[in-house]
Amino acid sequence: MATVKQFEDLEIWKLSRILCNDINKIANNTKLRTGYKLYGQIDGSSGSVMDNIAEGFERNGNREFIQFLSIAKASCGETRSQLYRVLDRNYINNEEFNKLKE
Repeated sequence: MATVKQFEDLEIWKLSRILCNDINKIANNTKLRTGYKLYGQIDGSSGSVMDNIAEGFERNGNREFIQFLSIAKASCGETRSQLYRVLDRNYINNEEFNKLKE
């Protein structure tokens, strides 16, 4: 098994980056950006997922990495909850919601 040398090689980080970019695309293509508070929250929480994975990877050991993965997981839950609000306010449709939720 190969050793991962940088966080950019982690599949979970790559997927979280895609999610963060997808959230940004929604904001650029809908009125979500005008909902400043909700946009700020979902932009922040989705970015926090990838940032905490990266920060934990760069720490000094597995114990800290696991702690940061836990924080990233919580931020992912926060993002999912905010996606429901984005759906309920008709910024996205059910198909887009389900894609992002997965």
